[in-house]
Amino acid sequence: MSRSVLVTGGNRGIGLAIARAFADGGDKVAITYRSGEPPADLVMRGVLAVRCDITDAEQVEQAYKEIEAAHGTVEVLVANAGITRDQLLLRMSEEDFTSVLETNLTGTFRVVKRANRGMLRAKKGRVVLISSVVALLGSAGQANYAASKAGLVGFARSLARELGSRNITFNVVAPGFVDTDMTRVLSEEQRAGIVAQVPLGRYGRPEEIAATVRFLASDDASYITGAVIPVDGGLGMGH
Repeated sequence: MSRSVLVTGGNRGIGLAIARAFADGGDKVAITYRSGEPPADLVMRGVLAVRCDITDAEQVEQAYKEIEAAHGTVEVLVANAGITRDQLLLRMSEEDFTSVLETNLTGTFRVVKRANRGMLRAKKGRVVLISSVVALLGSAGQANYAASKAGLVGFARSLARELGSRNITFNVVAPGFVDTDMTRVLSEEQRAGIVAQVPLGRYGRPEEIAATVRFLASDDASYITGAVIPVDGGLGMGH
């Protein structure tokens, strides 16, 4: 049965791969995006694209109204939208720190809270939060990003306990280094240095993250909640 799926930050990178995977599986998919334009192939797949800045509560509310009018109550939420403002601690401004937390953590709070209105009424739902290997491993120059992504783990696990009795699952996917526009700006030397740390010896593909997300939203994962699933080529094992 076709479900109503929302992927935040779904116009590029990992979010785009997730949106494509759900659409190809027959679900009714909506994405939010803050800038740029969604790829044309999403339109061909019937994906609804809604411009929305998740740091603005009014925009989040309006986006949900538009999505619900077109696809019905959101049954699967993938909270993927996020930003980076990398900087060493002593050079990091308060705005560098707070803006990353406002988008990655507080923005996720907004979209999850709004989705759970309908999920509570339906007494079912799937929520998948996209974190990062950096949340568990740490990374110099990314204290703000790591803090925001680590916060998603405590957030998801608290809600897994709070709403498990309502048949709503909350899980976290922690990608490692994935071949996206964000990592392609690195120099060849930087990319080689990263790959050298990965036991599988390569970058991940966005489609590999998407496959894990789809599994967590499937019936096969109905007894999984509060889990943190690394998809990182072994980079963060032991953390």
